[in-house]
Amino acid sequence: MPRGPRLDAPGTLHHVMIRGIEKGPIVKDDKDRADFVSRLGTTAIKTGTTVYAWAILSNHAHMLLRSGNGGMPGFMRKLLTGYAGSYNRRHHRYGHVFQNRYKSIVCEEDPYFLSLVCYIHLNPLRAGLVHNLEELDSYPWCGHGVIMNRKKNNWQDRDSVLAYFGTTESRARKAYRQQVLEQSNQGRQSELTGGGLIRSMGGWSAVRARRKQGSQEVGDERILGSSKFVQEMLAQAQGMVKYQIPPANTAKKANRTLEKMCKDEGITKELLQSGSRRHPLPKLRKNLACQLVMEYGVSLAETARMLGVSTSAIARMLERNK
Repeated sequence: MPRGPRLDAPGTLHHVMIRGIEKGPIVKDDKDRADFVSRLGTTAIKTGTTVYAWAILSNHAHMLLRSGNGGMPGFMRKLLTGYAGSYNRRHHRYGHVFQNRYKSIVCEEDPYFLSLVCYIHLNPLRAGLVHNLEELDSYPWCGHGVIMNRKKNNWQDRDSVLAYFGTTESRARKAYRQQVLEQSNQGRQSELTGGGLIRSMGGWSAVRARRKQGSQEVGDERILGSSKFVQEMLAQAQGMVKYQIPPANTAKKANRTLEKMCKDEGITKELLQSGSRRHPLPKLRKNLACQLVMEYGVSLAETARMLGVSTSAIARMLERNK
């Protein structure tokens, strides 16, 4: 079966998985791991890609990312091509390091964000690279230690993750670690990495139950989310939501409004478009979305581009505002 095109737009949340070619290694020692992590951070900053969670294992890696304005394919091309060249030179080898096509699942944020962060950070424990959560807290080759404040980097968005768990640093870290503990007892959670409708519904039993009720759910291998979310993403990908450039005077007015509201909140335009969910960014994006679409007549797609989120996210902001 031919593979479908990538689903992407600025601000789209992706669970990305990369594997070594023919199940071979992608790292052989800590120097390789350090090189991969360094390139991950540098490339994320250069492309405006937000990194929420990551884990490197011997022959594969997982990342939870929000695409920047350049899109996920550009980010992954820069990361994997640069690292593969360095890996080959260091180990005096030729040819591919990774499978030709990385796996990327577009994720519906509200129901899955926290589970995905914990799932990805638990990979070293499931793989036996650490033996318990205490070791995972200090393990250097996944993002869990950054969330726990055991190590630091300037490119992983720990603030947005912790904001889901509590209003203070200490309470949020404690609540996050508790969810990691609870999720560590749930096994591999294939619904987070499996396929299509089965994944989104949480397994075959849920699919069969909904079918007995007469529900017709839409599923897609590339998407983790509800039937409505799947339909929104497919509509976006198929051009049902048209990309329209507003008239020049409207575009200038919209940009002035965006810049003024950012200035009033004391944040930069780049931070607004970064995908971060730290306060007050979600509320500011919602207010801007409503003003740009409802008052200025800017299209959903153009508003999404200006705010650094997906078209479907803009649609949901407008729906909530109703």
